[in-house]
Amino acid sequence: MPLGLLASLAALTAGAWVLTLYQSFSMDMPMGIAVRGGMQGMEGMAGMAMAGIAAGGWSVAGAATFVFVWTVMMAAMMLPAASPMIFMFATAQARREQNVAIPTWIFVAGYMLVWAAAGLLVYVLVQFGSEFAASLEPPQRSKWAPVALGTTLGVAGLYQFTSLKHICLSHCRSPLAFVAQHWRDGRVGALVMGLRHGIYCFGCCWALFAVLVAAGVMSVAWMLLLTLVVFVEKLLPRGRRFEGALGVALVGLGIFVSLGVIELPWMSG
Repeated sequence: MPLGLLASLAALTAGAWVLTLYQSFSMDMPMGIAVRGGMQGMEGMAGMAMAGIAAGGWSVAGAATFVFVWTVMMAAMMLPAASPMIFMFATAQARREQNVAIPTWIFVAGYMLVWAAAGLLVYVLVQFGSEFAASLEPPQRSKWAPVALGTTLGVAGLYQFTSLKHICLSHCRSPLAFVAQHWRDGRVGALVMGLRHGIYCFGCCWALFAVLVAAGVMSVAWMLLLTLVVFVEKLLPRGRRFEGALGVALVGLGIFVSLGVIELPWMSG
């Protein structure tokens, strides 16, 4: 793995975190569907307060800006856990030809394209969720917000025990096996491999990021926690045990939040 490529990846991740934290701290209000839905007396609930987007509802410019900021955030959160796969791809590429940097960055671009597409889906979901919340009276919003967040937590916890989760996570945990099974030559092949790895990664993590969407897309606390969770789950030797323990914890937390036993104010900003 060329040292320059390693340094570039580290710089990209650090830059993504700097931009993400800047966007987070410059927001006027949290953007989670459940968090926003439960706030009393909020106006303009159908809009978005992210990256300077005015609370004006649906717009192409708003969607484009949201997807850009979301993709940067995903780069900050996911590249650390994806780095072993990127390094393995670069190592395999070096054994086949001298040009390593360009195919590797194409691989990374393919990976991030999947998360950009996910960002567009999130934009649509947040808009619909916000419009639904805006249609409710404040007491109703306060009543249903913890139920929505608790249900999302419960679904994320149950997903930890599904076969699809195990299949996707096994691919993410085995860079050598992934590269050996899915290798494609050339730059188009690098793009296809990046897309494929991104799909597996999305299949592994979508439920966890659904919690992020419900609680606050630009919540620093949730971002840091989920970055750590994804890193531990994918890279540490006992990730499988952690996977099950996390599922139980999420289900339990979801039940308590739904019943109003506990709130998560420390995670909402």
